[in-house]
Amino acid sequence: MDHVDTVIIGAGVVGLGLAARLSQTRQVLVIDQMGQFGEHTSSRNSEVIHAGLYYDEHSLKARLCVRGKALLYDHCERFHVPAKRLGKILFARTAAEQDKLANIETQAKRNGVHDLTPLSRAQIADMAPGLRVSAALFSPSTGIVDSHQLMLSLVHQLEHAGGNLVCHTRFDSAEPTASGFNVILDCDGEGFKLSCHTLINAGGLFAQDNARRIIGLGKHHIPQSHLCRGQYFCYQGSHPFHHLIYPMPEQHGLGIHATLDMAGQLRFGPDTEFVDQLDYQVDAQAKARFVEAIQSYWPALDPARLQPDYAGIRPKLYLDQGQDFVIDGHQHHGVNGLINLFGIESPGLTASLAIAEYVESQLKR
Repeated sequence: MDHVDTVIIGAGVVGLGLAARLSQTRQVLVIDQMGQFGEHTSSRNSEVIHAGLYYDEHSLKARLCVRGKALLYDHCERFHVPAKRLGKILFARTAAEQDKLANIETQAKRNGVHDLTPLSRAQIADMAPGLRVSAALFSPSTGIVDSHQLMLSLVHQLEHAGGNLVCHTRFDSAEPTASGFNVILDCDGEGFKLSCHTLINAGGLFAQDNARRIIGLGKHHIPQSHLCRGQYFCYQGSHPFHHLIYPMPEQHGLGIHATLDMAGQLRFGPDTEFVDQLDYQVDAQAKARFVEAIQSYWPALDPARLQPDYAGIRPKLYLDQGQDFVIDGHQHHGVNGLINLFGIESPGLTASLAIAEYVESQLKR
């Protein structure tokens, strides 16, 4: 039976971030059931580098977002990954929302983000012409990244260190042994067995399903999984924005906000809708809802130029409340050598390299 030190299930940005880091000191194999890396949540998002404004200061999201942001900008510079610090305008429309805006500013400081600045009406008019808001903050450390090029750079790091990424390969099962795990994989319909010392489940949308295939892992250590779809619409032609434009956050997301891609194309989204199965179709009927939401802060929107673009699905652990990242090692579930990652939604892209750093520290315990 072949042996490898560490098997990572899932070649999204988090799995690849883990692989790039851990491969510097150990032999790493990354597997993914799809035809290439990052085909699900990692390539179907806003591609935003988040500053770390919203999350509770005691959460992994806050800690790993702020740390991950710094690591990510450094990585992009070092490996020539396209990234831009465009900055974000976070705005309030009503007096009640101004209270929320003030709370976010306070929370950001608790999280170690000290660069938020209030904008005057004149500054808002200059930076985002036509925006109808009553108050706004500017986050200069928010940016965008080319997520595909980022993942490609992580694959190159992995392979340069002697590790391997194998696609079209599904995790079938793992059984604990005295020295790690015996793992069974399905490689394009062919069964393949190997042993490993460490097993990391970074399966994203499929993490819970993977966990149920690990013998000896108690069911009470596997949280519920709910699929939350977010749709995006692109805006064709010229527009007045050079920064990201964000309303107040909502229960399951950050609201229908305006982001830019590396070429300066404007897009809006995501909305939020719980679905029963993976479905990346964009519902054209959602356009009216998007138009209403966008025109509430940008009245000059031309609805004819707003077109369906793409959809993503994020792994939610709850239907009716917020969530933190769940990164469970043996101290929690009792299975030596196993790390499970659940509910890695936004800001997972921003936090990916910090998640890798955090997991590495857990493995050294």
